[in-house]
Amino acid sequence: MSEDIEPIKRSKELAPLSREHHDGLLFAWRLKEGLKLKSAVGKMKEYTSWYWQQHIKPHFFQEEKILLPYLPSDHPMALQLKEEHDLIREFIISLDQEADRGTLARLADLVNDHIRFEERQLFPFLEQTLPAEDLKKIYDQLEEHPVCPGIWKDEFWVRM
Repeated sequence: MSEDIEPIKRSKELAPLSREHHDGLLFAWRLKEGLKLKSAVGKMKEYTSWYWQQHIKPHFFQEEKILLPYLPSDHPMALQLKEEHDLIREFIISLDQEADRGTLARLADLVNDHIRFEERQLFPFLEQTLPAEDLKKIYDQLEEHPVCPGIWKDEFWVRM
């Protein structure tokens, strides 16, 4: 008997970040599909660079400059968020020197695991511990700094 997985209910205040996380999971899935289909590494590298500029970089700004100030800098979840952001940045930057399938696969796993950490641990913790007025401040700041990625047209993750 399989268990039904309940969708995570997110507060209105953190919902914009969760919507961006959905896009991030799609990014990781696309890389994995491209790898399965043996798509050109160059195309996947271009997509990753584009996605970094359009989505991940502004999303990290939101989390690091808007969300993290509400946690003590030495809090384990704050430290994990910063460490994982740094690791993802390093992997993306390393693609400029040497893009290969292993690095792309590891990057996809890192992004996926990082999003799961934030959705399953960090966000519920913030929703349970922050006062409503702090969550409102976070929401207002997120609305001032939206992430509006464009559309990537070269669908290397689709079998032709």
